[in-house]
Amino acid sequence: MPQTFDVILKGGTVVNHDGRVQRDLGITGGKIMALGDLSRASAGEVVDCTGLHILPGVIDSQVHFREPGLDHKEDLETGSRAAVLGGVTCVFEMPNTNPLTTSEAALADKIARGQHRMHCDFAFWVGGTHENVKDIPELERLPGAAGIKVFMGSSTGNLLVEDDEGVAAILRQTRRRAAFHSEDEAMLRERMGLRVTGDPASHPVWRSPEVALTCTQRLVRIAHETGARVHVLHISTGDEMLFLKDHKDVATVEVLPNHLTLVAPDCYERLGTYAQMNPPIRDDSHRQRIWWGLTQGIVDVLGSDHAPHTHEEKHHAYPASHSGMPGVQTLVPIMLDHVNAGRLTLERFVDLSSHGPQRIFGMEGKGRIAAGYDADLTIVDLKRRETITNAWGASKCGWTPYDGVTVTGWPVGTYVRGRKVMWEAEIVTPSQGEPARFLEALPRG
Repeated sequence: MPQTFDVILKGGTVVNHDGRVQRDLGITGGKIMALGDLSRASAGEVVDCTGLHILPGVIDSQVHFREPGLDHKEDLETGSRAAVLGGVTCVFEMPNTNPLTTSEAALADKIARGQHRMHCDFAFWVGGTHENVKDIPELERLPGAAGIKVFMGSSTGNLLVEDDEGVAAILRQTRRRAAFHSEDEAMLRERMGLRVTGDPASHPVWRSPEVALTCTQRLVRIAHETGARVHVLHISTGDEMLFLKDHKDVATVEVLPNHLTLVAPDCYERLGTYAQMNPPIRDDSHRQRIWWGLTQGIVDVLGSDHAPHTHEEKHHAYPASHSGMPGVQTLVPIMLDHVNAGRLTLERFVDLSSHGPQRIFGMEGKGRIAAGYDADLTIVDLKRRETITNAWGASKCGWTPYDGVTVTGWPVGTYVRGRKVMWEAEIVTPSQGEPARFLEALPRG
């Protein structure tokens, strides 16, 4: 009997755990059902993918979509629209909204806001604080929770946990991997005088490599003492990469396209406060060592740290200007350009953007092209040359630090659970985003 599927993607080069192979892909009920020669099978829709590469859906495990409370510059719908236009099929959103995502009620509110309004699937980080320590075992296992996120620096109010005792108290309660913004808050306060009014190039002087390394060393020590697993976000220094190489037993590592691509002082001269982010863009010696960490396998995942701000917020004179850049829509094209330049293989990109998040966060049914997995797919044209522009961006903020940059490699299609959501820069299916599921948070029966 010939097989029948809902959709067949025909003739594309599938990139998964066994490399690159030209094969057809059959989808039914939102799941991948078959890989191979499906020329004798039938389907309600057959999509010709000749000349294209089919990747496991890209997972961006660090975005700030600003809703609720800050949705003048982004919201869950616009942020997720940018995601799928850029080939991203699932995002983990951060807790520094208003109100903060630090309680079961706040998490439930975000899930309700995202359900069938977001274009991609999603999870939400829950902020770990001094006040909610006792609730962490329950909070980190709630449906839709990506885990616990802690700001050891660069935050305000209840989300800031800068003391070793507070961090240790949180890590004694976690069973899943907790994520950390690692900059030493005490050192940042001491060094505030190094900021030069009106000069964003002083940002990496204030937020020096030592500020990041000191905090990461503290974090790893506490993780060893408490027997916890930690995830160190947006590594920006070569010093941290060398240190973390020897502590992979407790720490996983994220890097951003920004720290792999932009370089000081050039970016501050060209972009001014639009290049301002935390931790900052640094000089080329750090960028080269971050690339070294990626090629040595020290890096586990890529994230965008999509953190949009309005033009008005960016136009304040430094240091009153806001830190952060949009990035969810440009993650795939910027990294494919690096692939085409020979800086990493396509298989390594897939490992960082799909397999890595699935592996270290224990995602259920995502991150691989394999029978039985969700049909989350990022379809790319490796040879297409396009120029990134502000006009292409879907974020409310209306700008990208990569405006005018021409890249080779471009996302042409995004499938989420078997639905064609984006094709050739158009949203073609109504939003039907659902919470991602995690093995360590599945109901026990």
